[in-house]
Amino acid sequence: MAVDEWVPPSAERSDDWAVVARSPTIWATFTERPESLQMAVIPPIREMIDGMTMFVERYAETGGLRIDDRHELEQYCYYAAGTVGTLITNLLTRGDVSQKCARTLYDTAEEFGLLLQLVNVSKDVYADYTEENNVYRPSEWLANEGIDQEDILHPDSRKSTAQVVERTAAHAATFLDDAQAYIEAMPLTHGNTIAAWAVPYLLSVGTIRELRTRPKDALTEAGVKISRQEVFAVMETARDAGRDSIAELRKTIARKPYHHTLD
Repeated sequence: MAVDEWVPPSAERSDDWAVVARSPTIWATFTERPESLQMAVIPPIREMIDGMTMFVERYAETGGLRIDDRHELEQYCYYAAGTVGTLITNLLTRGDVSQKCARTLYDTAEEFGLLLQLVNVSKDVYADYTEENNVYRPSEWLANEGIDQEDILHPDSRKSTAQVVERTAAHAATFLDDAQAYIEAMPLTHGNTIAAWAVPYLLSVGTIRELRTRPKDALTEAGVKISRQEVFAVMETARDAGRDSIAELRKTIARKPYHHTLD
């Protein structure tokens, strides 16, 4: 197949390379799906690929991404996840969907993706730098704290860098309202459920809470995570949650770990 010359031997493949190696099977399965599904998926996937290619080429000489400012951060997050929001919306709006519903979904789809991706880059500072050589903290924001991007994990810079982590998390939080509106408007068709989107949304709320409480942990191998107990509690509740319960769940989780509210 076309990628054979780049795919590492089986024993050396990461999870990403394992997917690439199976691309003929993935493509064959995809082309068996209805044309309406294929037309919903292909444009945003192409946009994602073009955007990611642009970023890789932009930072080819540095060997890893070095985000410059907020605009570039949002641009990266759009290509990584905002395009997925459009893809999901294309799928959900096939069939009998009102114009009002479709407009709301398309108006907020990008923001839903930006929320999830910004939360990821907020909490994964250590892993992104040590494993991927990527720095998503904008150099402009770090410079305001007197820090160079290459020093984001230096112990002497931890206090100041943590303030930039908090700033990134706060920026992610600005997309919570639109993401909530997306969930509240989505049609439950084609196998879609509220839980499928409420779970990542509510876990993002919990992660932002933890980032605000202990931003320095994002700069260490320990990282910032919410507990398994909270994850399981959120999943259990979201399974039966209706769209009208998302706002109250968001408020509760923003205050304290959700499983503690069930005691």
